[in-house]
Amino acid sequence: MLAVGTAIGGTVAVPTSARAAPPRGCGDRVAVRQVLNRVTGVHGLTGAAVRVDDPRCGPWTAASGKADRRTGRPMSADMRVRIASITKTFTATAVLGLAAEGRISLDAPIDRYLPGLVDRNGYDGRTITVRSLLRHTSGLPDHMETFESTEEYRFRHFEPEELVERALSLPHPPAGWNYSTTNYVLAGLIIEKVTGHRAEDEIRHRIIDPLRLRDTYWPGDQVRIRGSHAHGYVRQEEGGTVRWADYTALNSTVAWTGGALISTPRDVSVFLGALLGGRLLPPRLMAEMKRTVAADPDRVWEGARFGLGLIGTPLRCGGTWWGHAGDIDGFTTIAGVAPSGRRVSIAFNENPSTWEAFNEELNLVQTALCDPR
Repeated sequence: MLAVGTAIGGTVAVPTSARAAPPRGCGDRVAVRQVLNRVTGVHGLTGAAVRVDDPRCGPWTAASGKADRRTGRPMSADMRVRIASITKTFTATAVLGLAAEGRISLDAPIDRYLPGLVDRNGYDGRTITVRSLLRHTSGLPDHMETFESTEEYRFRHFEPEELVERALSLPHPPAGWNYSTTNYVLAGLIIEKVTGHRAEDEIRHRIIDPLRLRDTYWPGDQVRIRGSHAHGYVRQEEGGTVRWADYTALNSTVAWTGGALISTPRDVSVFLGALLGGRLLPPRLMAEMKRTVAADPDRVWEGARFGLGLIGTPLRCGGTWWGHAGDIDGFTTIAGVAPSGRRVSIAFNENPSTWEAFNEELNLVQTALCDPR
């Protein structure tokens, strides 16, 4: 874990909520803003932005810190960021949509769709189901663990099959739940096999275009983020000196259908609202999505349970919030939906370097979903 740097001076909160007077009881979210400002002011992250969509009060956004350390441009909730593993929820939704149409069986072995692809080093696609891919119980390792540093993949193109091959070269992980982006690379390949379309195009056709997620796109080999965006930073310490390396430019084919999407808090919130609101999948498939197993708290967080591309977490004000999180060099994102229908989508343009900072990020989620105003 990297050491904590000094807090950023002059953090600023930037509300961008609608100018019309909110309904009674829907004032400024003071508690949310306080946590937001602690993320940048106390824990020293470069920037943070939050969007809350409430069924009664409507949208509310705020930001703190900087989107660009070089220019001092303030962070904003309407900027594009890399959403990393929240991509997995998009991919799982597409797979479940195909299951609803009878084109994929969740309990079929993946060898039915990708014959012979997983057949090496004791790994056997005949014993791994589609469901186990989406739930991270496949027993497959994560190809990301084959890289010793970001520089090995940052500006390289990868084919999905190459990522799978890298994973199969690794030792078997412990039995049970094991988070692996390779699972979702295989899910993307299954989408392609079943539909005859590129997985990116199928997910765009099924989710991105119908929901009009205009700021959400697959970057492919394009290493820069299009349009208005936050820069992503990695805190580094050497010889007692702290610096922030700009990792905004990155070829995300290394994560593909497990983590390549670029989006905004607004688009992510719209997607999760449609998904949890029953607009994208029939009830029986939503029920399958919410059938969970215990997740490793060291890979997710305390109390988290993993379903099919969804994480369920106890909410301190009662019930369970459903969503996902993403972490890639320079960016961390978290988004979820409470039982009340209130949604939160958060973007940070620096990865947390301490558990205290990460727990504050989770506290921001809980506060946004539970704060009564």
